[in-house]
Amino acid sequence: MSNLISGSCLCGEVTFSLTNDFSRFYLCHCTQCQKMTGSAHVAHLFTAPDNLSWTSGETSLKRFEHPSRSFTKVFCTECGSGLPFVNKSGKALIVPAGSLNAEPNIQPSHNIFWHERASWYDKGITAKHCAGFPE
Repeated sequence: MSNLISGSCLCGEVTFSLTNDFSRFYLCHCTQCQKMTGSAHVAHLFTAPDNLSWTSGETSLKRFEHPSRSFTKVFCTECGSGLPFVNKSGKALIVPAGSLNAEPNIQPSHNIFWHERASWYDKGITAKHCAGFPE
């Protein structure tokens, strides 16, 4: 049986809850996702479009739709954190994994658009691991 899971933006202005019932979990390495996050990839979970309740801050959401591609980002207007959105087709709710306050019911299954990954990504995986900033 699925349980509720909550999430929020970094500043806490926007909060939400949904059932922890995700069907897909992809790490997307496309160049658009790199630009959108300023990082190597996005971590997106997919669930039913109606599986979301905004609990605060819904008026602080901003939606960006790329004008020529099927590409969307919803974010908090205060802190810029990525937040859940229903895709253009209306067939899926896409939830940035980092916006959740607990672990999702599934683990990543695919690295998509792998051929577009950042040239430094592979070296980053094998770089030294530190608990905080390096000494």
